[in-house]
Amino acid sequence: MTAAIFRREPGAPTSLDDMTGLTPLISTTKCPEPRHVFQKLREEYGPVAPVELEPGINGWLVLGYQEILTVARQEQAFSADPANWSVYQENRLAPDSQVRAMMSPYDNAFFTDGERHRRLRAPIDGGLGRIDQRQMRRAVAALCTEVIGDFAGRGEADLVADYAAVIPVLAMADVFGMDAAQGRALYRGLLELYSWQGDAAAARERVVGLIAEAVAARRAVPTKDLTSFLAGHPNLRSDAEIYDTVLLLIVGANENAINWISQTLRLMLTDERFGGRLRGGRLGVDDALDEVLWRDPPFTNVAARYALKDTELAGQPIRRGDALILGLAAANADPRIHTGGETFSEVGNRAHLSWGAGPHSCPARLPARLIVRTAVETALHRLPGVRLAIPAEEVAPVDSAWTRGPASLPVRFTPVQQLDAGQS
Repeated sequence: MTAAIFRREPGAPTSLDDMTGLTPLISTTKCPEPRHVFQKLREEYGPVAPVELEPGINGWLVLGYQEILTVARQEQAFSADPANWSVYQENRLAPDSQVRAMMSPYDNAFFTDGERHRRLRAPIDGGLGRIDQRQMRRAVAALCTEVIGDFAGRGEADLVADYAAVIPVLAMADVFGMDAAQGRALYRGLLELYSWQGDAAAARERVVGLIAEAVAARRAVPTKDLTSFLAGHPNLRSDAEIYDTVLLLIVGANENAINWISQTLRLMLTDERFGGRLRGGRLGVDDALDEVLWRDPPFTNVAARYALKDTELAGQPIRRGDALILGLAAANADPRIHTGGETFSEVGNRAHLSWGAGPHSCPARLPARLIVRTAVETALHRLPGVRLAIPAEEVAPVDSAWTRGPASLPVRFTPVQQLDAGQS
C-alpha cells in the first residue's frame, strides 16, 4: 500500500507555525485505539503529518516506517539537539510548557550529535555492558516476589501502582547503588516529569538533585555500581554530563519497562487470544513481549529531531528549525511494511522500531527486557486466578503524549498468604 502525499490547497499556510486546527499529539496516546488516529492522519497527510505539540506549538509527526529510518539515520540533515529547534531559539516555550522537559538541550547522548554524541554514548554502552545479567535476574526475581508479597494476601491489587511502577524503579535503583527510598522518590519525580500535568521543570530539578546526591556519595565511597562507573568515566567531563547521563539511563530502562510490563499484563487480562496463548504456553514470554512492542510500544512517540536545512520528507516541505517527532507506534503500524495480516503475528519478528533506530537507538533494551520478562513471569506464577476487576473498556491510559500504558490495572485473584522469595 502506498500512502498518499499531502498536497496543500492554493492559499493554504506554507509554514508549520501558521497551521491551525491540527490534531494534538496527545490524541495519539489518550485514545482507545491509536491506530485509528494514525490512519486518519495518513489519509489526510501521508506518512508525515503536522500536529499540535501543545497549544501554539506545532511539529511534524513522522508516521512512516521508512521515513523514521531516514530521519533517525541522517544526522547531517536531522539533529537530535533541541538548540536547533526554531521554537527553542525564539524562546517561545512558556515556563510551564509540558514539552520543555523533552525538547530542551541537555548534557547527555540523547540530545547531541556527531563526535560529542559518540563521546557521551561510550560510557553508557560500557556501563550497561558491565551489568551481571544473572545477578540482576536473581535480584529482580526476589524483588518481584517481595513486592507481590506485600499484596498477595489481599486477593486484590492495582498491577500498575502496586507492581509495574515499582519493580523497574527499584531494580534500576539497585543497579545505580540507590536504596528503596531513593528509588521511590525517583519514580515520583519521573512520573511528573513525563506526564502532561504538574511542573515538569521542577520535577526534573528534583530528579537531578537525587542523582547528584548519589554521585556525591559514590565519589566519597566508590563501589562497583553503575553510578561509581559513570562518575569516574573520563568521557564525562562535568557534573552536568554525569547527572544527565545517569538520568538518561534511568529513564531509558525505567520508563520503557513500566509501560512494557503494564501493557503486557493489560493484554493478558483483556485480550483472550493473547492471554490464552501466554497462559497456555503456546506463546513464549519473549515472543509475547515482542508482540506488545509491535502493538503498543512503551514509547508511542519520541522527541525529536530538528531539521538542519530546508528539505522535503514524504512530500512535506520541512523547514530548517522544524521539529519532527518520531511516531514509533505509528511506524510499527505502517501498512506498507505488512506483507499480509498483522506483522506482530509473525513469531520471532523483531523488526519493530520500538527501540528507535540509528545512532540514538535505545541502549537499555537488554536490562529493560530482563526486568520486564522477570516481572511478567513472576506475575503469571504468583497470582493464581488473576482477573481484571473492571470492564476492559474502563482501563484508561496514562496522561502523556510520549508514553502509552494503562494508568491503572485493578485485579482480583486467589489470596496467597505466604510467598517464598527463594523461588521464582
